[in-house]
Amino acid sequence: MKAQAAVMYAVNEPLRIEEILLDKPARSEVLIRTAFAGVCHSDLHYIEGLYTRPCPCVLGHESAGVVEAVGEDVSYVRPGDHVITCISTFCGECEYCMTGRLSLCLSPSTRRDPRGPQRMMLKGTPLQHTSNLSSFAEYMLVHERSVVKIRTDMPLDRAAVIGCAVMTGAGAVFRTAKVEPGSTVAVIGLGGIGLSAVNGAAIAGAGRIIAIDKVASKLDLAKEFGATDVVDASATDPIKAIREMTGGGVEYSFECVGSKTTVEQAFRMLRRGGTATVIGMMPLGTRFEVSGAELLGEKRIQGSAMGSNKFRIDMPRLVDFYLRGDLKLDKLISGRIRLAGINDAFMQLKTGEAARTVIEF
Repeated sequence: MKAQAAVMYAVNEPLRIEEILLDKPARSEVLIRTAFAGVCHSDLHYIEGLYTRPCPCVLGHESAGVVEAVGEDVSYVRPGDHVITCISTFCGECEYCMTGRLSLCLSPSTRRDPRGPQRMMLKGTPLQHTSNLSSFAEYMLVHERSVVKIRTDMPLDRAAVIGCAVMTGAGAVFRTAKVEPGSTVAVIGLGGIGLSAVNGAAIAGAGRIIAIDKVASKLDLAKEFGATDVVDASATDPIKAIREMTGGGVEYSFECVGSKTTVEQAFRMLRRGGTATVIGMMPLGTRFEVSGAELLGEKRIQGSAMGSNKFRIDMPRLVDFYLRGDLKLDKLISGRIRLAGINDAFMQLKTGEAARTVIEF
C-alpha cells in the first residue's frame, strides 16, 4: 500500500513528505488508517539528536485510527474497529510482562526480523520503524499488541492524545506514584503531559495541586485542568514558593520537562516522606544531584515509563473519564494541522506555548 509520510533523513533537518510503501499485514499485525497523530516533544528529541535513531525513519507515536486489515491469527481487532496506539508494545511472555510491568517490555518478538521484508519501504530502501508505530503517516502497520480497541463514540482526535500525553501524565499519577486522596501535589512543566498529570491528580482526589511553569497562558490553562494553585517559575524560586505554600513541601511532585534543573527542583520541594516522579525525557548523558542527607527523611525519586501503563485496561478507562466530563481533552488540543505543516508544528513546540498540536489525516 502507498501512503504519504513525514520522513526523517538526518538530525537537525526538516522532515520531508514522501510516498512510502507498506507491506501487507503479516502474522499478528494490524494495518491502521491513521486519523490523528499528536506532535510530541519526544519526537523533537530525535530530530535534534538528543536521542539517537537510525535514519531514514518515520517518527510519530501518539495516534488513533481505524483498522483497515489484519494478519493471520489476529483476533483482538477486526476491520472497522477504532483503536488507540501505544509505544508500550508487550510480548506477553517476558519477565516484565509476566510480572505485570508491561510498559517495560522490550522484547524483539513483536518486531519483524531485520533479515526479512520490513513493514515500510522508501524507494526500495527499508525505513526504520519508530517506537513500534511510526504514526506520522497515513497508514500504520503495527503488531496487534500495540493497539487498544475503544468505543466508536469517542472522537479520534481526543483519543490520539490519550496514546501518549494523557497516558504518560495521568498514568504517572495513578500507577507510578499512586497519589492518594487529599494529598499535596506539584507538577513542573505544563505541556500535554504536565497538564494531564494535573488533570489526573484532580481525578485522583488530591487536596492541593500546584502547577509550575514559566508561561502565563499555561498557568491559566492548568487551573481549568484542576490546579488549585500556580507558581510562575520565571518570577520566583519554585522550591521556596512551594515550601511556603505548603508549610514544608508536597507529598508528590511530578517533573514533566526533562532537565537537570527541574528534576532537582522536584526532589527539593518534597516534604519528609515525599516522592518525586520524573516523567520528562532528559537528554542522553544528563546527570542530576540530590542531597544524601535528604534521603534520611525518606524522600524518594523515581522514573516513570509511559505512566507505568497497562494500556489495554487504562486507555478505555481514560476514554470513559473524558466522555463523562472528568478528563479535559477538549482544552488539551491547542491546534490541528495537516501533515504538510509538521515542521512548523515542531518549531512551535520549541517555543513552549502549545499544549498539544495534532495532525489530521
